[in-house]
Amino acid sequence: MAAVALFHHVLGLTPGVIAFADDLRRAGHIVHTPGLFEGRTFGGMEEGMAYVQEVSFGTVIERGTRAAADLPAGLVYAGFSIGVLSAQKLAQTRSGARGALLYYACVPLTEFGDAWPDGVPVQVHGMDADPFFAGEGDLDFARQVVESAGQGELFLYPGDQHYFADPTLPSYDPDAAALLLSRTPAFLDAVS
Repeated sequence: MAAVALFHHVLGLTPGVIAFADDLRRAGHIVHTPGLFEGRTFGGMEEGMAYVQEVSFGTVIERGTRAAADLPAGLVYAGFSIGVLSAQKLAQTRSGARGALLYYACVPLTEFGDAWPDGVPVQVHGMDADPFFAGEGDLDFARQVVESAGQGELFLYPGDQHYFADPTLPSYDPDAAALLLSRTPAFLDAVS
């Protein structure tokens, strides 16, 4: 059994994110779902990004850091899209990290340090034609993170959707989501 801090995407802590956390709980893991938006949720990416720009990316990341401070050490840090910022920062900088699961996004290693920490495995998941993940450089950053980690895996799924594992959104891809949902508990079992 692993303990996970799962950070939501730019739509907020939506029913889809909660459903994903519940799937991991049913697989026997402890999953914390801190909110980064002070309880707000948004109906679309543009609305959510407008909120993030209003409060700043730094504020959103700091909220994730503060939320993790109240949780025990020895966590796997996971994040969807903008939640990856908090997850990756904590995996790279908080002592005792057990692993990182980065969904739909990845940032350069240098954003939070010089290298990936020794002994912290990572998985990155994204679609190969997602205009955000593949088109804005995250895929290249994911390759760097995975290579630096030593214990890293990059999983590319065919398609162009960003939130492909969220069953409550039109972007949902059941085949890709099923694969992601099989790989994630396997990763968590391995780091337990």
